[in-house]
Amino acid sequence: MKKLHFLLFFILLSACNSSEISTTYYLIRHAEKDRTVQTNSNPNLNSQGLLRADMWAKYFDSIALDAVYASNYKRTLQTATPTAVNKGVAVQVYDTNSMYDALFQKATLGKTVLIVGHSNTTPAFVNLILAQEKYQSMNDNDNSSVYIVTIKGAKKISQILRVP
Repeated sequence: MKKLHFLLFFILLSACNSSEISTTYYLIRHAEKDRTVQTNSNPNLNSQGLLRADMWAKYFDSIALDAVYASNYKRTLQTATPTAVNKGVAVQVYDTNSMYDALFQKATLGKTVLIVGHSNTTPAFVNLILAQEKYQSMNDNDNSSVYIVTIKGAKKISQILRVP
């Protein structure tokens, strides 16, 4: 009888674990920006950056995204737009001063989300999600890394991939 109770407990525990909500965040830095005017704090993407934005859209083509977010800068919006268009969603703007607040967490719970940021905000956003200081600012020339964070219940897993 104890074996039967143990088996029923194990089956019930497995069923509870499989029903945990899973949220996945893909975080990237904007594509290459126009650096011809050093004083321009809100430049557009350069021609290489526009190509990379299209490449990101191809990269995410086989990934089911529920939402696409970007900071309110030309370069992040231009990086996010091709992917958002391919997914049939609007780019939503997030505030870099209140990243991963309660409203954002609620809005993205159980979803798969792309977030386009900057060399300093992307790792900071990941660290907020993980609730630990795991990642430092990105190199200013790093436009090809994608941070992937998956949350399932209390478990949080992160990784960085380089996409040529």
